[in-house]
Amino acid sequence: MALPSGHLDKLIAALDPEKAGDIAGFVRDAVRAVPRHLFVPAVGLVAPDDGEPRLIDHDTDPDAWWDAIASTQPIITQLDDGATPLTTLKGSYTSSSSSPATVADLLNHLAPEPGMRVLEIGTGTGWTAGLLSHLVGDENVTSIEVDATVAEQAGKNLAAAEHQPALLVGDGAKGCPDRAPYDRVHVTCGIRHVPYAWVEQCRPGAVIVLPWHPGFGASHALRLEVREDGTAQGRVVGGAAYMMMRSQRLRPDEKQPQEETRRYWTALDPRALDALSAGADLAIGALTGLVTHTESGADDDGAWLCVWVSDPDEAGRWASVTWRPDRAVHAVRQVGDRPVWDEVLLAYARWVGWGEPHWRRYGVTVTPEGQRVWLDTPDNVIG
Repeated sequence: MALPSGHLDKLIAALDPEKAGDIAGFVRDAVRAVPRHLFVPAVGLVAPDDGEPRLIDHDTDPDAWWDAIASTQPIITQLDDGATPLTTLKGSYTSSSSSPATVADLLNHLAPEPGMRVLEIGTGTGWTAGLLSHLVGDENVTSIEVDATVAEQAGKNLAAAEHQPALLVGDGAKGCPDRAPYDRVHVTCGIRHVPYAWVEQCRPGAVIVLPWHPGFGASHALRLEVREDGTAQGRVVGGAAYMMMRSQRLRPDEKQPQEETRRYWTALDPRALDALSAGADLAIGALTGLVTHTESGADDDGAWLCVWVSDPDEAGRWASVTWRPDRAVHAVRQVGDRPVWDEVLLAYARWVGWGEPHWRRYGVTVTPEGQRVWLDTPDNVIG
């Protein structure tokens, strides 16, 4: 496919529309050298925040296809792990060409240099593996993809872009000890618990950058540095919404057994919980370990919005709060022996009591025993 005139300039301009040129020159150069269009299928799915999902098809509407590629829009390339055709427009998004703005931001934080050994978790379409190969050399990139079909297509895309990094099929949570040690670990899927294997396979001073999805509310970009003592430590550096690693997917709990259901009313509008700041999300997630998701729609009684809160580690502990327009109180339904909705409200009150700290003040330490979330300093552990 021949590049339209000005296409790359438009894509480069879209990398950091809100950051006033913060994207480093090395990232811009890589995007020019490894153009995105080589990694996007002829038919993809775009799902704008302000509209319905729609197909983009290079053969039937090439202008719309090129416009999508030159935008910050993610392009969905798989639904339901491949079980549902894109043409249905409905299903769970399970693979994509990520937003170029987010890709550029994470590469900025990763700061790979020529000759560094890089482990990538989640090959996807192969575009980021191609960018990394350009930056550090093909022989220094190891990329792992759990889906064999996705990995096969990524290999073809990379070959078309004249790059041949090491491509593996498997569970990225295990890393690749055979090609360790690594100087950088770049993660392209949402992570709730950072696998210690990544830390273990890194040199001291290595950097790990990942989309961190604790499960409550907003998702975050997390930058960790590996220390001499075998731990990794770092701070939240921004936002990054990615599809979850398959082995860490969080599944809604509302279909679990419903014994001990308690129903009552709350004056708190659940839309307020859904719109909390990232700092509040981090605090509530760390203090409770709970996860949340939101659904909305309309029925015979009008519009509705429902916020679900659940315990991801024990089935049958969840609560839902449903908003309806023109109602002063909202229905709470609680299941199981853990008062999860009450815990969320108490954790929110603690965050307010701390002075409503911004997301920039949170960090994470990863050890062989697990991960700890802290506020301001690693000694101030909150979860």
